[in-house]
Amino acid sequence: MPARATMPPGAPIWNDLGTSDVPRSVAFYGELFGWEFRDFGEEFGHYGVLTHRGAAVAGLGPLMAEGQPVVWSVYLYAPDVADTLARARAAGAEVMVDAMAIPGQGVMAMVGDPSGAAVGLWEPAGMAGFEVADEPGTPVWHELLTRDIDAALPFYEGVMGWTTRVESDAPGFRYLVQESGGQELAGLMDASTVLPEGIPSYWGVYFGVEDADAAAERVVALGGSVLQGPLDSAHGRVAVVADPLGATFSVITPVART
Repeated sequence: MPARATMPPGAPIWNDLGTSDVPRSVAFYGELFGWEFRDFGEEFGHYGVLTHRGAAVAGLGPLMAEGQPVVWSVYLYAPDVADTLARARAAGAEVMVDAMAIPGQGVMAMVGDPSGAAVGLWEPAGMAGFEVADEPGTPVWHELLTRDIDAALPFYEGVMGWTTRVESDAPGFRYLVQESGGQELAGLMDASTVLPEGIPSYWGVYFGVEDADAAAERVVALGGSVLQGPLDSAHGRVAVVADPLGATFSVITPVART
């Protein structure tokens, strides 16, 4: 379905992949999801857009510096990136990439939240974010797995403007959901007891698939790996996977909504 018509501040608005091998990544995601890639050219450092049936779902581009990890990044909507950065600094966030205008597209930045997770900010101009969501081959969910939920939550509520609902406050599983106008937009999970040693807090993206088991098998056949699952959850059948270059993401067959 088309992405939401109105975008509340702080809602996930874009995802992109920084890769050490553009052709290999394009081939992998093309085979897995049927995506096509449109390179914006040398002017944009050969960053481009991944499309699903002609609609933008994510970005992809070469790493900006040698030695950077191959990762998926999540961007939140910031109506005024400069103002958001000022408030983020005051709240203890690290500015990793200062405000950068992308001609004809918008303004981006990257911060490390107070719990250590990297998250992007996007102020749209010509590029409004992903154009389709909540169906196979598109983004369906975004989630922060944090080692310090008590540091992260005030940042997302105070700086990013989130309104949250507690989904679980059970010992060992605290989970909150960002909501706006009755819509669930993103999750925030206390992952302090589940993240492996050495893995910092991070933002993850879930892409919809018709069959999570078949998608996980396809990932392996294409040179990637399955890190967890597939398993059933309250929201659908899900697997955490990695592409052939090590970028992690999740695939999910959501439960039918009533």
